[in-house]
Amino acid sequence: MSRWKAFAIHLLLSASIAGAMLALMLMVWYPWPLFEAAGGSGLTVILVGVDVVVGPLITLIIFKAGKKGLKFDLMIIALAQLSALAYGVHVVYIARPAYLVYNFDRFDLVTAVQLDPQDLAKATRAEFRNPPADGPLYVAAVLPADVEEQHKILDSALQGKDLHLFPQHYVPYEQEAQNALKRARTVDAALDRDSSGEVARYLESTGRSRDSVKVLPLRARNREATVLLDAASGKPLKIVLVDLW
Repeated sequence: MSRWKAFAIHLLLSASIAGAMLALMLMVWYPWPLFEAAGGSGLTVILVGVDVVVGPLITLIIFKAGKKGLKFDLMIIALAQLSALAYGVHVVYIARPAYLVYNFDRFDLVTAVQLDPQDLAKATRAEFRNPPADGPLYVAAVLPADVEEQHKILDSALQGKDLHLFPQHYVPYEQEAQNALKRARTVDAALDRDSSGEVARYLESTGRSRDSVKVLPLRARNREATVLLDAASGKPLKIVLVDLW
């Protein structure tokens, strides 16, 4: 086998694995446009760089038909590449979007790694004790009635850990949907800032009128976005990459 043929085979195998990982990210962990909002593209560059580029290039450099110890060298490359891939997948998994949290006048995108295990253990609802592994969920964060606990959250917010990072205060989004609508803006706020025309295309493709849709901003790590809501029920309809701030 020639060096270039070995490189091509290694590249094809690596690209197939990377493609499967990208599909998993887009279909489950980082559904579009959260892939962009949560910084999934940056994580993918690292993952693909190690898996698709580095491994095959090393094969191209060291491969020589009949070389003594070649099988051992290739095995070491494969093990190193698999170890790097496993680490990359782990990073992608723990950084996955877990919850879209309605928080007073906006939604906050919360990733699994942002949630403290001690806070998760305090969640009164079993469904909020473990970040979902099959895609992000819409929830709402509600201030507790206890005044002392409110003060603790306020102090924590001043240090950068706001209400949306306390799963013990999560409730199903449906319980707060009407409150979300009271804080929501008309869809015109998104249309005015949507240079890509995505919101207008959504209205046209679904046959919805402007009055039937309201919007709330979505704050995320990598990029701001907007959640479109049904103006009657408050049900989330779609996320678009429009910055309302």
